[in-house]
Amino acid sequence: MCGIAGKYNYDDAQPVDPHVVRSMCDAIAHRGPDDHGIFVDGPIGLGHRRLSIIDLSAMGHQPMASADEQLWITFNGEIYNFQSLRRDLELQGYSFRSTSDTEVILCLYREHGPACLKLLRGMFAFALWDRAKRQLLLARDRIGKKPLYYYLDDKTLIFGSELKSILTDPSVRREIDYQGFYDYFKYGYIPDPKTIYRSIRKLLPGHYLLCSPEGIKETKYWDLSFQSQSAASESALADDLAALLKESVRLRMISDVPLGAFLSGGIDSSAVVALMAGQQKNAVSTFTIGFDERDFDEVQFARTIAGRYATQHHEFTVKQNVLEVLDALVKHFDEPFADSSAVPTFYVSKVARNHVTVALAGDGGDENFAGYEKYHLDATENRIRAWVPRPVCKSLFPGLAGIMDRSHVRLAQRGATLLRALAADPCYAFYLTNTEFNGSLWDDLVADQTKKAIGDYDPYSITRQYYERADTDDHLSRLLYTDMKTYLPGDILVKVDRMSMAHSLEVRAPLLDQEVLEFVARIPLALKYRDGQKKYILKRAVEPLLPPETIHRKKMGFSVPLEQWFRDELRDVTASSLLAPDARVANYLRQPEIRRLWELHQAGKRDFGSILWTLLMFELWHRKFLG
Repeated sequence: MCGIAGKYNYDDAQPVDPHVVRSMCDAIAHRGPDDHGIFVDGPIGLGHRRLSIIDLSAMGHQPMASADEQLWITFNGEIYNFQSLRRDLELQGYSFRSTSDTEVILCLYREHGPACLKLLRGMFAFALWDRAKRQLLLARDRIGKKPLYYYLDDKTLIFGSELKSILTDPSVRREIDYQGFYDYFKYGYIPDPKTIYRSIRKLLPGHYLLCSPEGIKETKYWDLSFQSQSAASESALADDLAALLKESVRLRMISDVPLGAFLSGGIDSSAVVALMAGQQKNAVSTFTIGFDERDFDEVQFARTIAGRYATQHHEFTVKQNVLEVLDALVKHFDEPFADSSAVPTFYVSKVARNHVTVALAGDGGDENFAGYEKYHLDATENRIRAWVPRPVCKSLFPGLAGIMDRSHVRLAQRGATLLRALAADPCYAFYLTNTEFNGSLWDDLVADQTKKAIGDYDPYSITRQYYERADTDDHLSRLLYTDMKTYLPGDILVKVDRMSMAHSLEVRAPLLDQEVLEFVARIPLALKYRDGQKKYILKRAVEPLLPPETIHRKKMGFSVPLEQWFRDELRDVTASSLLAPDARVANYLRQPEIRRLWELHQAGKRDFGSILWTLLMFELWHRKFLG
């Protein structure tokens, strides 16, 4: 796991300044503390910060060149099938100087060009310069585990693993993208390909960018398909899934440095730990985060798995620690990011890095196997729609929702959202469940000048776009596809990447292996969500490995006690920023309305914890990056 950066001038007569590339790399030194390097060749400059995982020798240094120095690459990630790919290349006459996966990519590109991406099984973002063609290839892995940002104008392209690399260039303007701004408040993150800045974009997962003096072309090389549904028996599918998960975990245990696993005690991370324990001689190192508040604490469940597999278990309790991490969150995300589970992710990464350099995690289980509670809520809503006449839903429920929005009853928020969802079509209803800023709340908050800047843009278009793109008529499968294209790469994977890289820790996700994704997409939906039971087929597959209480316990999620935090530890910092005369958020939203929400929350009449966190993260980001 590393950090990459670079600059490409379309005009060969405009050389890249090596000091510029070096500054870009210095900005992401936390991603690669073990080594660094730059390569400049006229109009191209590539930079690299290395976190040594495979081939710790100097032969793994990057940017790396092919034997004839016609190809140069700066690479972030891991290719899990690089050993088999290397053997195939050796049979074709290729020779290797290192034992790294990076050199394998160079040889694959020489053999196949950009089509080599279809052969790579792993997580990656890289830039490859082809001297002969005067062409730069930027590529990102299928599901978006590794980040890649870029800025382009009519003269240059600048790229990096994080926004802060690109922002080292003073010519890059920091103008807010009001569509991205609106997306942030509706989703809690900014979905790809947008960022908070008008001039900077993210390369979409499963895409590559070819850049040359002739122009820029973006191409999709992978997508998830639900078309070929398996006809195999439930038992056979469970057995095949178990074998595939075992292989996926095994591939991610290849490392030249110590590795362990995050362990929440849920089925996903517990299964990963169980599969690791069955494939290594030494005890697995496991890491868990807990909370003082019992409703948010999963430590006891993690201890059950740690005891069953005799792991070397490490715990950390988040107890009045959130203030000390606020600045780090803002610094490492670079743009507004409102998933508060970044706090425990930061701490579990910190604890893990004290013992290992690589950690396996259970990310991807919920999106693959319909594990989120919102999928169950969606099924419930659809049953109610079948009972209640549509004219009643559409005419009566929105008005009732508006009344409940302004109520001081604590359950009114959920009730209003439910009624509004029932009045909508299923796709729009799903969108409503993914945002806290529903109904009249946003209309009351947003300032007139901000409305004007946003124009007629509607963030719902993102959800609808992917929902309609899925190659299936099944509603729930469309929801899973939508989350894999939006929430997973835009929130979950961003959170894990930034918080782990803040501590120079590599995190690997076996459940997001492309072969796992493609296999699970072919499993009939009735075996994922069955009679109200989420993750049914996954539970069947790992049942022999886990105790019944782990298999069947209710999902808690990696949530934090925001409601209480804003009445205790976060109270002063929020009041002194959001409610201050110089509050930056007041340039976009109505501060008196923010104060009203704050006072209702402090009085215990409503829980606006998630909304206040979203506002606070925007305020702190604005102060740090825009002044």
